[in-house]
Amino acid sequence: MASEHRLPRLDEVDAAARIVYRTMPATPQYRWPLLEQRAGCTVWVKHENHTPIGSFKLRGALVAVERLRRARPEVTGVIAATSGNYGQSVAYAARAAGLSATVVVPFGNAREKNAAMRAFGARLVEHGRDFDEALPHAQRLAERDGLHMMPSFHLDLVPGTATYGAELFRAIPDLHAVYVSIGLGSGICGVLAARDSLAPDTAVIGVVSAALPVYERSFAAGEARETGPGDTVADGMAVRKTHPVSLELVLAGVARVVAVTETELRTAMRAYYTDTHNVAEGAGAAPLAALLREREAMRGRRVALVLSGGNVDCELFAAVLAGS
Repeated sequence: MASEHRLPRLDEVDAAARIVYRTMPATPQYRWPLLEQRAGCTVWVKHENHTPIGSFKLRGALVAVERLRRARPEVTGVIAATSGNYGQSVAYAARAAGLSATVVVPFGNAREKNAAMRAFGARLVEHGRDFDEALPHAQRLAERDGLHMMPSFHLDLVPGTATYGAELFRAIPDLHAVYVSIGLGSGICGVLAARDSLAPDTAVIGVVSAALPVYERSFAAGEARETGPGDTVADGMAVRKTHPVSLELVLAGVARVVAVTETELRTAMRAYYTDTHNVAEGAGAAPLAALLREREAMRGRRVALVLSGGNVDCELFAAVLAGS
C-alpha cells in the first residue's frame, strides 16, 4: 500500500549524517564466522551497539534536537518517555545542545539504563507499569512545566536513524534481506528510507517480541491493532500500541514482520556473546532470533542484522548467559 507520509530523501539523510558525525563516527558492519555457521548464510552485523550510548537511538535524537534548536531557539528543556534507550539519546543530545532533559520511565525499568540517563544529565521520573503508561504522564509534565515533548517516534527522528542504514547499504549494496527490530518504528523507518534510495531490491524484515506483538498483528491485519501488557526481555520493543505514521510506512515498505519468543530472544543474546563477544540487549538480539527462526528459508543468502543496542543490566545478562 502507498504511504501518505514521506520518508527522507538521500540528500536529507546525508545532511543528517553531517550532524551525527560531529558526535560519533560511522559504526562498523562485520561478518562473524561462528555466527554464519549458526545461521547457514552470509551475515553482516551492523553494530549500533558501538555508538556513544550503546544504541542507534542517539542518531535520531542528535538530528531532532538540532532541528528543534533552529526552529525554536526559545526552548530551554525537553522531556521524553521511554522504556529503552531513547531516554539516553535525548539526555545526551540535550546536554550537548545546552538544554535540560527530563525522562519518564516505567517503574521497574532497567536499573543500568536509568543510571546512564542520569549520568548523561537527565532528571528521571518513574511512572506507570510500562511505556504506554509512562507516555501520558510525560505529556502532562510537558504541559505543566513548559517542556518540549520529544516523542519516541516522529518523522524528525528518521533522517538521523536512516544514517546507519545508508552506511550499511553503501558498504554492502547487494544484500538479500535486512532484519530490524521494531519498537515504535524510528529504526525500521530509517532503514526503509536508506533501502529505497540505495538498495531497492533488499527486503526489510521487521521483528517484534511475541509477548507484545502489536506491529506483527497490525501488519497482518493491514491496520492498527493493540495488545495488552506483556513481559519481555526486549524492553526496547515493549509497546502495546502502534504509531499511526510508522505503521503506515511499515505497511508500505516492509516485507514481513516476525514475532520471536522469549526463549528465542535469550538464545540469540547468548549466541551474540559466544559467537562475537558482543553484548546484545533483547531488542538488539531480536533480528538474529528471527533469522535463526527462518534459517532454512534464508540458507545461502546475504543477510544483515541490525544489532540495535547493547544496554542490558548485568544481572539479567548473567541469567541469560546461564541459560535461565
